[in-house]
Amino acid sequence: MRNPLLVNALEMLRRPGTAKDVEIFVLPDVVDIDDPRLVPGTEIAVVLNCESLSDGIVVNGHIGVVFQGECRRCLTPVGASMDIAVHELYQLVLTDPDAFEITNDQINLAPMVRETVLLELPDAPLCQSDCLGLCPTCGIDLNHRKCACGGEATDPRWAALDGLRDQFPE
Repeated sequence: MRNPLLVNALEMLRRPGTAKDVEIFVLPDVVDIDDPRLVPGTEIAVVLNCESLSDGIVVNGHIGVVFQGECRRCLTPVGASMDIAVHELYQLVLTDPDAFEITNDQINLAPMVRETVLLELPDAPLCQSDCLGLCPTCGIDLNHRKCACGGEATDPRWAALDGLRDQFPE
């Protein structure tokens, strides 16, 4: 199967200053991403501009993905689309440790797309920045209503430190 993210760079390498636009939509498995945070069946939008320089090819643009998950505080389902900015360098001879390699006069965008998406996907998203979370005692969602349990549960692992606080009042 042909890799849709393989871009012929021969003409760009011959003439510095040459540019090529890439706009493609691929499923996550094309870039070897099997991550439950990505909404199943949605495509990754790759919109890039590749411009050749004397020492490589600069790739600028955006990658669009749709993610899903649970709020880290209240466990409400969370989902949103992300537009990730891309600024990468491809080189024939790697002089920059962060650059990607140009192989056989082609740039393979798949590893860059994979790395960029996986680094930007949120590990612990929030449903809203001021999410109150769940009551630690009764488990009620404090974003929707107040609980009647009194709420202040202390972790028994902190009991020794709480005892010190009682011995040395401020």
